Amino acid sequence: MEPTNQTAVSEFLLLGMTDDPTLQSIIFSLFLSMYLVTILGNLLIILAVSSDPHLHTPMYFFLCSLSFNDICLSTSTVPKMLVNIQTQDQSITYIGCLSQIFFVLIFAYLENFLLAVMAYDRYVAICHPLRYTVIMMSHFCVLLVLVSLFISSVDALLHTLMLLRLSFCADLEIPHFFCELAQVIMLACTDTSVDNVLIYVAMYMFGGIPLSGIIFSYVRIVSSVLRMPSSRGKHKAFSTCGSHLSVVSLFYGAAFGVYISSAVTDSPRKTAVASVMYSVVPQMLNPFIYSLRNRNLIEALRNLIGKKTSLL
Repeated sequence: MEPTNQTAVSEFLLLGMTDDPTLQSIIFSLFLSMYLVTILGNLLIILAVSSDPHLHTPMYFFLCSLSFNDICLSTSTVPKMLVNIQTQDQSITYIGCLSQIFFVLIFAYLENFLLAVMAYDRYVAICHPLRYTVIMMSHFCVLLVLVSLFISSVDALLHTLMLLRLSFCADLEIPHFFCELAQVIMLACTDTSVDNVLIYVAMYMFGGIPLSGIIFSYVRIVSSVLRMPSSRGKHKAFSTCGSHLSVVSLFYGAAFGVYISSAVTDSPRKTAVASVMYSVVPQMLNPFIYSLRNRNLIEALRNLIGKKTSLL
């Protein structure tokens, strides 16, 4: 195939997860439902925390940040997929594809950092309770989120700028439901060794370092909790970490599942199906995980719904 100059590329084709029209209608309904649940669930978390002064603490501030990030991450991929299925048009513009890659990378990496920051918050609360209010001051919490966003944005911008230098072949079909960085690079006709190295470096740095921080935090938390003399204190300490640990397991478990599936299968479609487990499912389940295991949040949600109902 003759390579075409990147300026001549006007659009890519998102093949989605299936060509079967019957299955496409099922997928449309499924993803629409999942997207609406994601938006509603995370929005309720944000509104409940914002409306209850008792929840204006670092832990719930980070939870709101995670909920907002989950909304943004899902919105970066799912709506375009739904529009393509509804209109039977698989195309996405060149600029639209690069923009989607940029935003997906920002919010995916930010998810990693937020989970690490939340683990650090629990570490300070359990291992250094007397210094918690001094360490986790409001401006420090905001700074942690802003620094995480800045690092994620710089990394996403670097990857996107690297894509601009590539020329693409005549075959511009992406076997995915969104523009995934690795899939787009595979379509290039020019040398992509630098891009591939950058992907692995970024993955180990901005994925591995936050994960290492989470593991370190929980090793210290478990060590501290086991030294507690009171069984009630141990239960309370573990209960405050249960929801976060469940979310971490879901997100990283799904991400590792995608990595393993891409390594053992030659089918890009199967990899696309597996990627749903980290790009859509965790964002939908996070509000349920946190609300079902947190009495304060359940009470805040009840009060919020009660207020809204009384106004109707």
